[in-house]
Amino acid sequence: MPETNREVFVAVQKNGDGDLSAFKTSSGRVLSYEEALKEVQAGSIAGVNAFKGRDEETYLRGDADGDPTNNLDALPTFE
Repeated sequence: MPETNREVFVAVQKNGDGDLSAFKTSSGRVLSYEEALKEVQAGSIAGVNAFKGRDEETYLRGDADGDPTNNLDALPTFE
């Protein structure tokens, strides 16, 4: 899917431990972590990739582009 047609994450929710728990997309949709993971793996979200951690779980992270301001943890939060 071309970059111009794909959504991006614009805001995040965090749980009590500070872990990412939900994402708001550029079209205003709110996705749980699990929904976001499926959409990233399907290629419908730009700027993010899924990776397998040492614990064998799959996680989301922003694409490495040298700009720390667009890391998932640095995105604004939403209610």
